[in-house]
Amino acid sequence: MEFGVHLPLISFAGEQRSLDELLRFTETARDLGYTHLCVNDHLVFSRAWLDGPTALAAVLARSGQMTLATTVAVPVLRGPAATAKILAALDLLSGGRLLVGLGPGSSARDYELVGVRFEERWKRLDEAVQALRAHWRADDVAFEGEFYSTAGFTLSPTPAQRPGPPIWIGSWGSAAGLRRVARLADGWLASGYNTTPELFAQAWLDVQAEVAARGRDVAGFPNGIATMWCYVTEDRARADAVLADVLAPMLNRPADQLRPILPIGPAEECAEKLTAYARAGAQRVFLWPLADEHAQLGVFRERVVPLLEGE
Repeated sequence: MEFGVHLPLISFAGEQRSLDELLRFTETARDLGYTHLCVNDHLVFSRAWLDGPTALAAVLARSGQMTLATTVAVPVLRGPAATAKILAALDLLSGGRLLVGLGPGSSARDYELVGVRFEERWKRLDEAVQALRAHWRADDVAFEGEFYSTAGFTLSPTPAQRPGPPIWIGSWGSAAGLRRVARLADGWLASGYNTTPELFAQAWLDVQAEVAARGRDVAGFPNGIATMWCYVTEDRARADAVLADVLAPMLNRPADQLRPILPIGPAEECAEKLTAYARAGAQRVFLWPLADEHAQLGVFRERVVPLLEGE
């Protein structure tokens, strides 16, 4: 199992994120061998949230050979043309290291802000994926849909990866969502706080079956679990405080619902939870420390990874 990390874009306690902080986090993740550097996308949220693509661009030069990932970007909010332009630049400037995770977003307030109906998000996402690919190909085959069209426009420069960066689609595991993944995507992203090892295992089997039914290469179709909130500590009171005081109110979820599924707490318990995901078929996990982000990168590598089965 590979491990990537999310850039700490959220201000949990009202602190302002700084460029120096993001650069130091990136350098540490790089030096510790994390494979992916990820950013998520929100316009409005219950906490201050730095813009993901902007933050990723700001630390690009310190990211080494890590894969840069959006997990996920929401092209319906930004518009597929602007999204294609932004992501093409990131791919080009990184020398072709971008992984594009896309989703519809789950915030009705984001949609209200940009004046797009929340109920249209799935239809628009389907078209946005196809529009992105058409913009990146920059050939004579335009995409024309109900909401978006690329006809008559060429965006340049194009991405370093041809015909474009791989696109993974985020789905929490609904039948319709997994069919969309198999139909439109190059890989599947699950959500760390909206699944369990058992649910993930079944959804992964369903994705693979859908991929095979379309005559696609199942063995070459990857997966990952994003936004895996984590905090490694042997102090159970501290773990409970991080859950109850930080994560639960931010997500508007009961702490008791989150406690069994997330790697928060003693190293051995965190390793057991992640081993269960590995057994379920998870290939890579993208961690997001809930506090002490810089220190937690080392703590996870030193205390959790050696306890994982197969490591």
